[in-house]
Amino acid sequence: MKVDSAAWTPPSWDGIVREHSARVYRLAYRLTGNQHDAEDLTQEVFVRVFRSLSNYTPGTFEGWLHRITTNLFLDQVRRKQRIRFEGLADDAAERLRGREPSPAQAYDDQHLDGDIQTALDALAPEYRAAVVLCDIEGLSYEEIAATLGVKMGTVRSRIHRGRAQLRAALEHRAPEVRSNTPRRKPRRVGRLRTNPAFTTP
Repeated sequence: MKVDSAAWTPPSWDGIVREHSARVYRLAYRLTGNQHDAEDLTQEVFVRVFRSLSNYTPGTFEGWLHRITTNLFLDQVRRKQRIRFEGLADDAAERLRGREPSPAQAYDDQHLDGDIQTALDALAPEYRAAVVLCDIEGLSYEEIAATLGVKMGTVRSRIHRGRAQLRAALEHRAPEVRSNTPRRKPRRVGRLRTNPAFTTP
């Protein structure tokens, strides 16, 4: 949602957590591939939001959260160590942990098929981030380029290569064909939610 800078007022911490925690956790899970790391990444995202909200320039708040989540994930991968959590008030952290339903619970009803998540986990982090943002979160190439801080050509290349690797990893999901039937060219992997190759048989 695009926010008018003249009319924008900073939301409360509780309001941010209530409205965005499930969305942030969902993206974090799809990037990390497991609940433990997704929960850690989600909390680190809100730590960053807590620290940076006063300096936030009104715009697309969801896009800002996408950028923070993805960049923190890539930073963690590059450094191969967990980012320490500092500066978050104890009461704010407690409210984040204790809110019902939790992000993990909210995710349970909409998680990806296991084969797809496994295939995503096998991608290089840069490819995984680009594919998740495009084919699952529904961002445009322009939005992904802004989120990742890379050129459009780089986004296209990462998505193309990531999709190709996903197709190869999920070939076992394709329907069997008779031996005398000519083999068709692989279908281009579109949105992961709707493409038949990415749904449970």
